[in-house]
Amino acid sequence: MVSLAVQYQFTKRSNFFLSSPEIKSPIFLMIKALLQGLAISMILLFSVGPVIFAIIKQSITNGRAGGLSFVAGVWVSDLLWVILGNAFSQLVSELLSIQNTISFVGSLFLIGMGIFFFFFKKQKLRSEQEASIKITSGTHARLALSGFLINTLNPAVIIFWLTAATASLNNTIRDRIIIFSTCLILNMSADVLKVFLAGKLRDKLTDKIIVLINKFSGILFMIFGIVLLFKIFYSTHQH
Repeated sequence: MVSLAVQYQFTKRSNFFLSSPEIKSPIFLMIKALLQGLAISMILLFSVGPVIFAIIKQSITNGRAGGLSFVAGVWVSDLLWVILGNAFSQLVSELLSIQNTISFVGSLFLIGMGIFFFFFKKQKLRSEQEASIKITSGTHARLALSGFLINTLNPAVIIFWLTAATASLNNTIRDRIIIFSTCLILNMSADVLKVFLAGKLRDKLTDKIIVLINKFSGILFMIFGIVLLFKIFYSTHQH
């Protein structure tokens, strides 16, 4: 749920906490870890990326239940990257060394999603009652998988979590658990709030507006993907 631009902000704030005087008090260390987790969470909360628009879109078109299924997939993806980043430091180094490859694959995925939503996706607005009847367990699984893939293949998300894990390597395992648990819990709460707020808009939207939302989402996905391609092109020619 982030853009590549937040990496500098994260590193700057993390260095502030990591450079604090060496104090052995368990309470101080716990507070320090909580603040680090809060700092990471704030960066994520105020970042704009394709996932946030996808959460709103899925909540509007599939109701709150569908929206929650989608964000559940996003949460699993975030948890996966957090675990990988903290448990496999060698893997982190290798992945960070191929940022351009990750960004290229992710940009193609986002552009493909954009083309699908703009040209092929057709879905009408349904009431919460209709959604509760028609959205089957298979639909919930599909929405969760969609959220997982969009988040997992988003290069900004990958690089952000791996950078966060790298910046936290000097912390103890307990402190890292506090840092990332705080961050994940706050962002999960924010995602649930987005779903319920989007659900309130749902009753006020017509089928025509839903079609426009699908097309607008497609345009945004394509823009994010194209911007990533330009960043790859720029960084490659800079070196």
